Amino acid sequence: MARMAIKDLLRNNWPAITVAVTAVAIALAAIVIFRTLPPHVITMVTGPEGGAYYEIGKRYRGALASAGVTVRLVPTAGSLENIALLQDPRSGASVGLVQGGIAGENPPAALESLGTIFYEPLWLFHKREPGKTFLDRLKGGKISIGPEGSGTRALALELLKRTGFDRLVGELLAYDAQTAGEKLLAGEIDAALILNSWESPTVQRLLADERLELAGFPRADAYVALYPFLNKLVLPRGVRDLEKDLPPNDVVLLATKASLVVRGDLHSAIQYLLLDAAVRIHSGVGIFQRANQFPAAEVVEIPLSSEALQFYKTGRPFLHNYLPFWAATLVGKMIVLLIPILGLLYPMMRSLPPLYDWLMRSKILRMYGELRDLEEEMLDSRGKGNDKSGMVARLDDLEGRANQIRIPIAYASMLYMLRNHIDLVRERLEK
Repeated sequence: MARMAIKDLLRNNWPAITVAVTAVAIALAAIVIFRTLPPHVITMVTGPEGGAYYEIGKRYRGALASAGVTVRLVPTAGSLENIALLQDPRSGASVGLVQGGIAGENPPAALESLGTIFYEPLWLFHKREPGKTFLDRLKGGKISIGPEGSGTRALALELLKRTGFDRLVGELLAYDAQTAGEKLLAGEIDAALILNSWESPTVQRLLADERLELAGFPRADAYVALYPFLNKLVLPRGVRDLEKDLPPNDVVLLATKASLVVRGDLHSAIQYLLLDAAVRIHSGVGIFQRANQFPAAEVVEIPLSSEALQFYKTGRPFLHNYLPFWAATLVGKMIVLLIPILGLLYPMMRSLPPLYDWLMRSKILRMYGELRDLEEEMLDSRGKGNDKSGMVARLDDLEGRANQIRIPIAYASMLYMLRNHIDLVRERLEK
C-alpha cells in the first residue's frame, strides 16, 4: 500500500519533484562552494621586527588588505625558524620568507615556493684600520654572524668553516643586523656579517660611515661553483655616495635569493593574491636587479607550486582580470561545480517529460490493445457459438482495471475514451 502511494506521488508530481531535486543539488553545490572559499586571515612568518623581512611582510599585508585578506605578521629569528613554523601545521603559519640555501638538499615535502623575489647580499663590514689586513683583524676578533635560527648565521658558519676562518675568529656573536650595526659603530665588535637587501636601513647606515670598510669576496666564482644557491654581485664604486666616493672601489659580493614559501595546502586563490603582490612589490629596478627580474620562476631548493607555474606561464586566472578577488573566486568555484550538475540535470530534465508521457500513454494503450483483441475475437466468433460469457468476463476485468487506474488530469481524456470504447464493445457483444 505504501509502495503504491509512493508510486502515485511520483507519478502525479514529477515536475515538482524534478525541480526539488535540482534545488537540492544546487544547494549542496553552494554548501561545497562556501566551505571551500579562501580564508580571510593568513599568518606570515617574517624575521625580527625592524628587519628587512618584517618590513617586506608589512608591504604584503598592505597589498592583501586591499583584497579583503588580513595578513597576521609573526616576527621570528629568521629563515630557519620560518621553515620550522611552516612545517608545523599547529603553528598556523601558511606563508613566509625564506633565504636560499637554507632548506638543504631534501626540502620539506609540505612546503612549496612561489618563486624568488629579491637578492640578499652578504655584507661583511669591519673597522677601517690602515696597515692591517682583514685577516689580521679577523684573528681573535669579535664577529657578529646573526642570531640563532637565522639564515645569516647558518650561511656564515658554513662559509667560515669551509675557508678555515672559524679557527681564527676569537668570538662569534649572535646579534641581529640592527644590533650588530650599532655594536660595530660603537667599537664594541670588530666585524659583522649581515645578510640583507640593499634597501636595508642598517646596510645604508654602515655603507655611509667612513670609519667602516666593506670587505669583498675575491673568490666569489669559487663560492658560486661550490654553492649553487649563491650568486655573484658587484657593488659599483661610489654607488652609496658619489660625493664621498663610497664605497671607494668596486666590491664583489656573494648573495642568496629570498623565496616566498607557502604551505602546500594554502588555498590557490591566496597564492595568486601573493603572486600578484610579489609582482607589485619586487618587479622594479634595483641596484642589483633589472626591471621585471623578480619575482622569478626559480627553484632554489623548494619546488614551485602548480599555481606559481601557471602564473609564470600564463598570468593570473582569467576571471581575476575582470572581477574583484572574492567575486572571481566565487564565480570560478560555481563554474567548476555547477557545470557538471547542470550537464547532468539538463538532459535528464529534457528526457523526463517524453518518457513520462510515453509511460502514461502506454498504460492506456496496452488496454486498448486488449480491447482490440477482444473485439476481433468477438467478430471472428459470430455464428460459431463461442463462449460469450468468457468474453464478457474479460471485458468486465478490463473495465475494472480501467476504473482503478490513476493518471494525471492531462491524460484523463484518453481514459474516458477508453471507457466509452469499452461500453461500445459491450453493446456490440450484447447484440
